[in-house]
Amino acid sequence: MKALYTYLKNMLGAFASLFTGMRLTLYYFWHPKKILTQQYPENRKTLYIPEHFRGEVIMPHDENNEHNCTGCTLCERACPNGSIKIITATEELPDGKKRKIIDKWVYNIGMCTFCGQCVEACPSEAIIMNNAFEHSVYNRQQLIRILNKPGSKLKEKKAK
Repeated sequence: MKALYTYLKNMLGAFASLFTGMRLTLYYFWHPKKILTQQYPENRKTLYIPEHFRGEVIMPHDENNEHNCTGCTLCERACPNGSIKIITATEELPDGKKRKIIDKWVYNIGMCTFCGQCVEACPSEAIIMNNAFEHSVYNRQQLIRILNKPGSKLKEKKAK
């Protein structure tokens, strides 16, 4: 008897859910001016993209072609599917110490799931997500991007 009660309860819940969806569909059928669907790509000029939309990873550079990335590779380790590859080199400072610098910061947007874990893992806030979303290309090699600009270097930390 309890199984019959559970079955009927589930059936009534299913019909209630169906009725809710159909009510909304019929509302938009009778009020076509209030439809929220946007006609893409015709509306590119008026398209609203939220500020916090995760589109792709970028590495901002300042006017002196300097960035904040120290080459710690925490973002590479945080990436769940390996879409980031950081190739580093060693640089000797004038005082004899050695430090790691970025040779290439390779980002494969074709493998990226846009989860943002790399941005959260970055201790120096060197990478951010921008809201670009049109990444369609005919050649997969165009989806592999080098984020550090040629000749770029690490920003010098200011003494406090």
